[in-house]
Order: sequence, then C-alpha cells, then structure tokens
Amino acid sequence: MKYALSIFILFSCTSVLSAQQVEKEFINPFRIKPSGYTHTVVSSSGRTIYISGQVPVNEAGQVVGEGDLKAQTKQVYDNLLYCLRFAGARFEDVVKMTTYVVNYKPSDIDIVREVRKGYLSKENPPASTLVGVQSLVHPDYLIEIEAIAVIPDKQD
Repeated sequence: MKYALSIFILFSCTSVLSAQQVEKEFINPFRIKPSGYTHTVVSSSGRTIYISGQVPVNEAGQVVGEGDLKAQTKQVYDNLLYCLRFAGARFEDVVKMTTYVVNYKPSDIDIVREVRKGYLSKENPPASTLVGVQSLVHPDYLIEIEAIAVIPDKQD
C-alpha cells in the first residue's frame, strides 16, 4: 500500500519526454472578461497528455487534509505536478483543467485560487471549469482535478 499512489499516478500519466516548444495561443475574446482563466486555448501542434482526476492522497495512499479544502487542494496540485513532470511537461503546458469541489459554496473559489496561483501561469492560465458536486469517490475527498496538457511532438 505504501507505493499505491505512486503506481496509480504512474498509470494515470502518459510518459513523454521532449525539449521543444509547442505553439499555443491563449485567447480571451474581448466581449468575455477573463476571471483567472483563459476562455480559449488553441494548440497548433504537439502531443496531448490527459491526466485523470487527481485526488488528495499522498505517496502512502492516505487522505491528506481531511476536512481542509486548502490542504487537499495543495496535495492535488502536487500530484498534478508529479504527473506532469513524469510525462515531460510543466504547468505551463496545461491547456485545460476541470476542478470538482464537494458541496461547493462561492467562498471556496478563493481557497482554490489561492493555492492554484502558486502553480499556474498568471499570464496564460489554462481554460478552466469548476464544478460543484455532491460527492466524490471517497467520502473524505473535497476536491478532484483533471488536466490536459500539450507538449512538443516526440522527436525520432
């Protein structure tokens, strides 16, 4: 069980390594005001990495921050970072995120944004959706985040 999370994360991530740049265009149409995320991201090339929903568990598979949305959000972002690095990517490569928060209330966005700003690009944040849900797969999980990233095409 000690390495259960590591194994889970390894299988949740796509392994790709590359050092080239991917052309991405971050677009906020002038009629739609951005609010900490980008409305549209266009990628002209590259490989796509799909990261399944990451939950607030540590390397030992234990829930982190039971009842604490901020602590759980930090653990989820740490898990996302691990997945991205394993796939040869960074948070700057993320083009879409979907966040699920249990029993969401408007004040929760401030908590999530506070943690998120320590990981994501302020200049070009990914397109994002936040969904309030009744519950997640484990009763102690308060948040789950999935991500899509684009990295350069694999060089032969």
